[in-house]
Amino acid sequence: MNMASRQAWLGVRLFDGAMQHEEPMAVLVEGDTIRQVVQAQDLSEAALEGYEIVARQGVMTPGLIDCHTHVVYGGNRAAEFEARLEGADYKEIARRGGGILSTVRQTRAASEEELFAAALPRLRALMAEGVTTIEIKSGYGLDLETELKLLRVARRVAEELPIRVSPTLLGAHALPPEYAGRSDDYIALVCEEMIPAAAEARLADAVDVFCESIAFSVAQCERVFEAAARHGLAIKGHTEQLSNLGGSAMAARHGALSVDHIEYLDEAGVAAMAASGTVATLLPGAFYFLRETQRPPIALLRQYGVPMAVATDVNPGTSPLSSILLMMNMACTLFQLTPTEALRGITANAARALGLGERLGTIAPGMQADLCLWDVEQPAELAYAFGPARLRQRVLAGEMRDAA
Repeated sequence: MNMASRQAWLGVRLFDGAMQHEEPMAVLVEGDTIRQVVQAQDLSEAALEGYEIVARQGVMTPGLIDCHTHVVYGGNRAAEFEARLEGADYKEIARRGGGILSTVRQTRAASEEELFAAALPRLRALMAEGVTTIEIKSGYGLDLETELKLLRVARRVAEELPIRVSPTLLGAHALPPEYAGRSDDYIALVCEEMIPAAAEARLADAVDVFCESIAFSVAQCERVFEAAARHGLAIKGHTEQLSNLGGSAMAARHGALSVDHIEYLDEAGVAAMAASGTVATLLPGAFYFLRETQRPPIALLRQYGVPMAVATDVNPGTSPLSSILLMMNMACTLFQLTPTEALRGITANAARALGLGERLGTIAPGMQADLCLWDVEQPAELAYAFGPARLRQRVLAGEMRDAA
């Protein structure tokens, strides 16, 4: 498509990233940018001169954003799924050398080509559901060479597939076996080698940590955040998933884009996030898959006005679920979000969680023309029913794109 092309969608029921418009709307796009959003009845014939009318009617949303994934990895952990059903818990599996370390062994052994090929079905499933932007974390290498390999695969995804990628370095995901008993030394490796190398090669937009009793302490994660800041990288955290260590409040003090999981988040942490503008990313797939019972403090997040994002957390051990629409449904059924909150969570708030809210996640003049047109009657249907494909059009930067 010529970047100067002009396109119009008329009579759509619009969810703009913040709210649903009750009146039929018109969305006009020039090149890769949204130029006008108006009520259809107020749009004159003269205003449409030079525009191609792409569609009439349907429900339009921003392009969907999956703001927390581990979609690039080697192997699978079906055996651990079976072990959990036989009574083992997440911590016990990790102590046995399973969990993240199991995937680390398989990922270190895989080539870049093998990792890319393995990720393709997951990525295509997400794109087929309207995802136009995805965050991809490393974290299954836990050594300099493999962490950079994973980030290179993430960059390759953006080059070869019609999807926008935000790569994140998650070196502080778990303690590798060669550093057993020496977690401070491993954190030094993350801070002094991984972060500088990823920043110099421009392979990462952000740095993440797993702040938990089975991973790294609040003080160790703070060292990682300080190193990220020195190299101009944004920060985010896996925090309060299994216990309340105060990692969310610490991350908020450092200006984190988001803190994710947060099942054990307390009011002090929520208040700190509200003060810093940090997004709370909810991961209902992991909650469901691990059969957790401690839900995130949704009422407190609403009370303090903390924006809530929703993401798949695609990963081999705790959320092997490549469906953003299923996450919408789970966010509503398991966490009691409203359909509007869930849809906001995979558009405007997900963009904020990636530091991209100024150009993505909202349908408004001047924003990037990432759009989805759906064969449904109202936006709430996207959260209500999980089943046949309902995506009619997927638009990335003004271009109609499929999941190929």
